[in-house]
This record gives sequence, C-alpha cells and structure tokens, in this order.
Amino acid sequence: MLRFVASRIARAALTISMVVTFAFIVLRMSGDPAQIIMGADAPPEAVDAFRTAWGLDEPIWVQYLSYFWAILQGDLGRSMRDGRDAIVLVTERIPATLALTLPALAIKIGLGIPAGIYAALHRNSLADRIVMVVAVAGFTVPSFVLGLLLVLLFAVQLGWLPSGGQESWRHAILPVVTLGLGGAAVLARFTRSAMLEVLGQPFIRTASAKGVPWRAVVVGHALPNAAIPTVTIIGFMVGSLIAGAVVVESVFSWPGVGRLLVVAVGNRDLAVVQCVLLLVAVTMVCSNLIVDLLYGLLDPRLRGAARKAA
Repeated sequence: MLRFVASRIARAALTISMVVTFAFIVLRMSGDPAQIIMGADAPPEAVDAFRTAWGLDEPIWVQYLSYFWAILQGDLGRSMRDGRDAIVLVTERIPATLALTLPALAIKIGLGIPAGIYAALHRNSLADRIVMVVAVAGFTVPSFVLGLLLVLLFAVQLGWLPSGGQESWRHAILPVVTLGLGGAAVLARFTRSAMLEVLGQPFIRTASAKGVPWRAVVVGHALPNAAIPTVTIIGFMVGSLIAGAVVVESVFSWPGVGRLLVVAVGNRDLAVVQCVLLLVAVTMVCSNLIVDLLYGLLDPRLRGAARKAA
C-alpha cells in the first residue's frame, strides 16, 4: 500500500511540474506584457525599464529557473498591475468562487446520481428516456448559453432574479443553477451506464436467484460496485471547482477566481495567471490523487498492479 501511495504522489508531483512549465512557456509566447501594460504610446525607455524591473529582459531559461525556485520557496510572484502578491489577489477571490461551486456540486450529486440510478432501474421506460433526453441536452448545451438563457427567462422576461453581481444571495441562484445542471447531466449519464453494467453481471443474477430481495440486491451489490466509476467523475468535478467557474463568473459578473483569471489574461498579468493556473492544477491533481487512493482501498487488484509495475 505504501508503494502504491508513493507512486501516485510522485506522479502527481510530476504532473504539477509539467503544468507549471507549460503555463510558463505559453504565457511568455503570448505577447510582451511590458508593451501591453505600459501601453502603445509609452516611450521605449519606460518599456525597457519595466522589463528590467520585472526580469523580463533575462533569457527565458533564466526566468524559468528563477520562477521555479521561487515557487519552491513559496513565492508565487507579484502582480504587474498593482504590485501586490499574486497569492493574496487569488485567495481573496476563492470564497466568492466556492460560494458558487460548492452549492453547484451539491446539485450535481443530489440530482445526477439519483436520476442515473432511477433511469438504470427503469431501463427503456418513458422515465428513462426523459432522463436521458434531459441529460443529453444538459451535457451538450454550453454553460454560457445555458446561463444566458436563464438570464433571459428569469431576469429579463420574468424579473424574478438579478442578472449579475454579488449583492445578495439572490444573485448567486442563476450561476449556481447554471453550474449545477450541466454537471448533474454528466453525472446522470455516467451513473446510469455504471449501474447498467453492474446489473448485467452474473453475481447480480446469482443474488436474485438465491431469493435475495431486489432492493437488497440493488443497495448491497449493485450500488457499491457502480460507485467505483462514479467516484472518478465526482473527483473530476471536485477538482474543477475553480476552473469550471471561469465562464459562468464572466457571464454573471461574479467576482471570483475565474473572473480574475480572465482579467489577468487580458492584462498579461503573468504572476496572477500563473498563480491561478497553479491553484487549478494542484486542486485537480490532489482530487485525482484522492480518487486513486480510494480506488486502491476499494479494489485491492489495483494495489497489486502497482506493486508489479514497481
């Protein structure tokens, strides 16, 4: 088990390092932040002074080594716009993002899993078809389109809810619903597929042939086995709590991490963008790491495979 955990942790650390490297290179290739921040009318001397002050005149490999060493020391850089620490700017926005994404995650799990289970237990029925049609529609409609439709209906036409901002709890309803419905549709589809696969296994038929009540078969045999692939989807949703809010926060003018990322990209504020991307990468990797460890606990065959691979 220790070897299994160690291999997963090493893989997670390698993934984070690759994300940091990729983000650094892409951001440096996307344009000159000095020219963008200083403006097109700034004198060349001022632009050169800005580059020197922020180390942008150094070779890119020197900038990378300095940046990576600073991360290892816990320094994620400062904003080129106001000079504040990037981690401070990001952490100030995290509560606003979690205020949307945590209720949305509850909607995803609370709607998606029961709907998927019900559809699987009533396969090919009218209820199954309705659930799948709604799930496919929710899965295929982009979040920004769904958000705009909800704004058009509930804010413009009916006037029940505000269209954006963060003044009260009512402002969070539409973005939370927008985030929650799409994820619930995905979870319903995966839960239904997992349940159908398990219900077709021989041990389910054996349990039924022995006279075990159908409710006990579903609860005691089908659900625990169908939960293994469903855990993967839930883990991905937990890992994407911050990244998944980028579009929705922009649509509803919600002052969270996602909106901060959009503004920072437009301003070429490198430290802030890199800090947000690092936060997203760490969240995703840690979530997947927890899922891998849960797999190892739920299925001992994975631990055996890890020992053979080592």
